[in-house]
Amino acid sequence: MTTTDGLTSPRPATAGASRRRGRPGAPAVAFVALMVVLVPIAVTTDRFLTLDNARAILASTALVGIAAIGATLVMIAGSAVSLAASQTATVVAMVFLATLDRGLVVATLLAVLCGVVVTAVQGFAVGYWEANPIVLTIAAGFAIGGGSVWFSGGTPVNAASGDYDVLNATPLGLPLAVYVLLLLAVLAEAVLRRTTAGRRMYLVGENRAAARAAGLPVGRVTVVAWTFSGLCLAISGVFLAAFNTSATTNLGGTLTLDAIAAVLVGGTAIAGGKGSALRTLGGALLISVIADVLLLRGYSTGAQILVKGVLVLAVVVLVHLRGPRGSR
Repeated sequence: MTTTDGLTSPRPATAGASRRRGRPGAPAVAFVALMVVLVPIAVTTDRFLTLDNARAILASTALVGIAAIGATLVMIAGSAVSLAASQTATVVAMVFLATLDRGLVVATLLAVLCGVVVTAVQGFAVGYWEANPIVLTIAAGFAIGGGSVWFSGGTPVNAASGDYDVLNATPLGLPLAVYVLLLLAVLAEAVLRRTTAGRRMYLVGENRAAARAAGLPVGRVTVVAWTFSGLCLAISGVFLAAFNTSATTNLGGTLTLDAIAAVLVGGTAIAGGKGSALRTLGGALLISVIADVLLLRGYSTGAQILVKGVLVLAVVVLVHLRGPRGSR
């Protein structure tokens, strides 16, 4: 609207902004639509409403959720996603099982160190050399996958001792991994909301160039996010190894896709600058419930991957369609 002195009035834009703020976000719309479809299917699925199945869902949620919590920080910091999560978790699992003869603590430390270093190196390339994270992690996935074949000789890596049983404990009837997931989710949320490093991740993800111009240590912030992600991937890999008691080159399975799906369904913006570790926790639970329902109904692994892929695509499309025109 133009006033009598020829200046443009800001009121329509303000009103439009208010209307946009009043609208539910795209992830919320996707979540509600999904629940409308999922809940009736789930409750009518044989064996879904059982205690044993609930434990199985929580165990699956823990393995996916731990990796997804780390991926949340990477995405918030504006580094999109890592496509090498499955390969990293696989190598970590192999290192853990192969070194168990040195004791559980030593094997765990070596495995975690492996996952942290491998992932932090990628974060360094993204943060300081401006490497494209998608291209970089595709290449890293091939390299890490090749390393797992070399390490294992193409054969399963079995546990060097039975010390891994500690990690399969079920305090109060729940897998130990569930408690670790909750601890990591709370820790990540505290880092994001209450520390300088966490607040900087949001700022870097929102506008990398502006953050650099403002003097923020963009490279260091990116490396911190990726290092935490490497820690989470390593922990997930250790629990995978303990649960399976052996590791093959395809142990990681669909962990990469599952973690990305959990983060996106949890409402974290793939472009960066927005997200929550606690919402990712809900996303991981939802992804595990979907996989469980499909499994109980007899659908193949391929069908499960298809559904998860369609879900991620739907969330991304909704975010794009509901975003402001002209946004990046």
